[in-house]
Order: sequence, then C-alpha cells, then structure tokens
Amino acid sequence: MPFTPTLAPTLSALALALFCNAALAAGTHAGGHGAAAIGQPGVAAKVQRSITVDMDDTMRYTPSTIQVGKGETIRLVVKNAGQVKHELSLGTRKELLAHMELMKKFPDMEHEEPNQITVAPGAQGEIIWQFTTAGTVEFACLMPGHFEAGMRGQVKVSGQAQTQVGQQADTSQMTEGEIRRVDKAAGKVTIKHAEIKSLDMPGMTMVFTARDKSQLDALQAGDKVKFSVVSEGGKMVLVEIQPAP
Repeated sequence: MPFTPTLAPTLSALALALFCNAALAAGTHAGGHGAAAIGQPGVAAKVQRSITVDMDDTMRYTPSTIQVGKGETIRLVVKNAGQVKHELSLGTRKELLAHMELMKKFPDMEHEEPNQITVAPGAQGEIIWQFTTAGTVEFACLMPGHFEAGMRGQVKVSGQAQTQVGQQADTSQMTEGEIRRVDKAAGKVTIKHAEIKSLDMPGMTMVFTARDKSQLDALQAGDKVKFSVVSEGGKMVLVEIQPAP
C-alpha cells in the first residue's frame, strides 16, 4: 500500500517500539546496554557545553569523535550542509542496526525521539543529552545507504565519577581569555586571549566568528572564559567556549 501522511503516527509508534524493545533486549547482556548505557534525555537548563556536529553529502560527521565526561549534559547542535536529508541517532550498535533495517522499509520516517534528530538540507536541529555511563556511545545516520557509506561516529565518555572533574579534564587544553565585545547579530566575539598553542598564535585581542551563534547568548564584556578555535579558510572560528573556573 502506498505511504500516506496518515501513517505517520503508526510509523512513529513502530520506531519507538523498536528502540525500546532493542534496549530491553540488550539490557539483559553483561555490562548493560540500551537507554542506561547511552545515557538519558538532558534538561536544557543544565546544559554545560554545546558541541556543533556538521553533516554533509560526503556521508561523514565533523567531528566524528566527541569527548565528554561522565554525567555531562551536552547540547549537540546538528547542522546539515548537504543537499539531501541526514540524521543523527544516538544508540548502541545493536539498536542502530535494528533501526537501520526499519528505515529501509520506511525511508521517509522522521524522528522526534530525544536521542534522534532528522535534519533537512541547509537546516539544523539539536539533541540535549546527559551521558551518565562511562564508555562509548555510538551515533549514526540511518537514512538508507548512509550508515553503510560510513556516516557514523562515537561519543567517548570518560570514567570520571563527577561532572565537575570531567569538565576540568575537557578544558585543560583550552585557551584563557576575557570577553571585550559581543556582536550576537553578526555571530562574532572579541576576546583578549593568552597564547593559542594549537595554532602557535601569541596572546592578543582578536575577533572570532562563532560556529554556533547560540554560544554567544550568555556572554558579555568582562567575562573570563576558556575557549577553543580552529582556522577554517583563514578565518578564526570559535568552536567551544565556557566560563573560566
């Protein structure tokens, strides 16, 4: 029978049932799998970091490996720079493979589960997730053919018992600085900073372009911060920023 919009609730129910059944089945194995293994939906007010994940038609994520601390609540800002629809689904390998088979049957299915996001070309979405268990959480695009083409990655969750310790480990390689000016409309921030060792750049005052404008929402002149940047086509791009301890 041809797919019609009236089947959307049924498909959503099928997707949820499959995810839950896979989680329950996997949970019987030693070490534990399923929802407990990958964490739990996060609370927006408790987000500690935003990490941008770019997707495109090369069937790759950038970055494809993400480092977090046990207990951290992360906002994954998922951007689709491609010309076709992509998604990001968090799960165990068993769950992802099972759901991939379902997607082959219903390729137009779109996700609204807290651990999954489907993003149209040129658009972006987000997942807020708390990583509660040390180990590796996998993520992948389950659109037909995308997983097989290599569109997958991993979140490495450190074994630190406390969120604060995990954060300190994550910020140890970041650069210290002071906010001088914030231009939210342009998505730019001026920072007087120490040496940026990763770029062999001496301390100075510079303007950085935020990869995600939402990173600038809570910033104001005078704030002490730690941040990381990359050089993209000669432009200095801010990829992460946090209050300095």
